[in-house]
Amino acid sequence: MDTAKRENDEAARAADSPLVHDFGLLIKAATRLEQRIDTALRKECEISHTMFEVLIRLCRHPDEEISQRRLADDLTLTSSGITRLIDRMEGTGLVRRVPAPGDRRSVLVEPTGQGRTVFLRAAAVHASVVDRYFVAPVPPADYGRLTRSLGEIEKALRDA
Repeated sequence: MDTAKRENDEAARAADSPLVHDFGLLIKAATRLEQRIDTALRKECEISHTMFEVLIRLCRHPDEEISQRRLADDLTLTSSGITRLIDRMEGTGLVRRVPAPGDRRSVLVEPTGQGRTVFLRAAAVHASVVDRYFVAPVPPADYGRLTRSLGEIEKALRDA
């Protein structure tokens, strides 16, 4: 067997391995679910999924001071990426920037009343999509095991 044929066969086996296949399923499912969520949020609430994620963080603990830098870290966005996103959200009245007490270099972000209203509507849309495409397809007996396993994967990656 010539070298090129052997390399082609090895490459085909590697590309068809169970690990590649299983991870591919996870990525495809997560990507398609995120696309469904984003489409529904844009259509029904006029916000992106990323904007929804910002509002989640801002509304989760109403008295917590959350900096633009922390939002960038939480959402794995660059400094310029979070600045552009917050600019858009501020322009549509969803959030406002406020100076951080005691730190002139830091800017805090907080939801506006309109932002909280949009978030509540978006949370219902999000829940509906997640229930339909993430919860419903999984047998009830397996759902807890699935979410615990995903938590363990996330923890292993966070702790690495």
